[in-house]
Order: sequence, then C-alpha cells, then structure tokens
Amino acid sequence: AVFYKQMFFSLSPLPSLPENKILVSQSPLLIVDNKNATLVCNYTYNGTAEEFRASLHKGTDSAVEVCFISWKTTKNSSNSNEEFNCQGIHDKDKVIFNLWNMSANQTDIYFCKIEAMYPPPYVYNEKSNGTVIHVKGKRGNLQTPIQILEPQSTIPLWIMVTMTGVLGFYSMLITAVFIDYWQKSKKNMYHQSDYMNMTPRHPPYQKNKGYPSYAPTRDYTAYRS
Repeated sequence: AVFYKQMFFSLSPLPSLPENKILVSQSPLLIVDNKNATLVCNYTYNGTAEEFRASLHKGTDSAVEVCFISWKTTKNSSNSNEEFNCQGIHDKDKVIFNLWNMSANQTDIYFCKIEAMYPPPYVYNEKSNGTVIHVKGKRGNLQTPIQILEPQSTIPLWIMVTMTGVLGFYSMLITAVFIDYWQKSKKNMYHQSDYMNMTPRHPPYQKNKGYPSYAPTRDYTAYRS
C-alpha cells in the first residue's frame, strides 16, 4: 500500500503557474550611499506574448512612473521621467533598473510592473511588496559655509541698552523740571502785575494847568515861626 501511494504522488503533476499569469519579486530594501541604485525585478511568465513592457513606479500609490522599458523578441526601447536618471535593461527573466544621481528626497518605495502587451490577452502582475530605496544624504563632505563677520562693538549690547534707557529717563526728567519752572515763573509774573500800585502820580510839569490834585497840599505856614 505504501508503494502505491509513492507511485501516485510521483505521477501527480507539480503545482505550476496558471497560464497568462505574471509574478514579480523584488528585494525589500536598498541602501544608497553613492547616489546610484540598481533595482532588479525578477518575474515569471508562462504565456505566449511576444511584446512586453516593464515600468518602475514610485510611491505607495505608484503615482509616479520613474522609467519604463518595452521589448519584443528582437528589439528593446527605454524611456525615463525627466525628474529621474533611470535606464531599464531586460535580461531573460528579469528587468534591471539602474538609477543614478539620486537625491535624499527621492527616498521612497518603488514597485516593478511587468505587462504582456501583445498578442492578447493583456495581462500584468499583481502589485508586489515593493522595494524601499533609502538614499542617504551627504555627511562629512559638506563644507562649512564661509560666514562674513561684521565688525561688532566692544560694548556689550545690554550695557548700550541700559545707557540709552538712563539717558532717555534723565532727558525726560530735565524737560519736566524745565516746564514746571517755566510755568511757575509765568504764574509769579501775573501775581506781581496784580499787586502793582495803580494810583496815578501827579505830573510835575502839569501842576498849574487846572488838574485836580490827587494828594493834599501841604501847609507850609504851620512851620513858620
């Protein structure tokens, strides 16, 4: 009975990829130190298509197509997004995307998409887990920018602020004292004018012109002996 079971399993067909199905596998992470990255998209396909297209997409929603390559049995063509330096190469059951001059802000997750274009039916792979490309920024090679030092005063800023405040306070104080003194002097002048003797004096050269005398005439006969 054991022998028949072994014969049965040996004759059973092995699991195989369904017809016109594309499967893609990618490495989960790429660390980029020198601005250059090589992303390999391995794929399997058992259909009969003769014309294919492979593209590299950026972002969790694959919104940005970085570059693509299309090929037939005898001809290849490649194109790249203006914001990226990318070139695709087809090699048997894999597509190699070479990226160069990458910047740190291009760190993201990237997905490979393989499409069987012609003849029908049109098929493409299900979305893979993608590859995170981490582009490191420059460290250690950055030159410290030259700073132009402006001449600074030898007096500390807080001392200058304090001196300015003190001078301003004394200026206001002196102005207030001067205004107060001026107002008091003006008031004294008015008081003195109110108390002046307003009685008119007898003009010496008008004694005999019939003007009334304002002062009693002195009797000189009382002093005669």
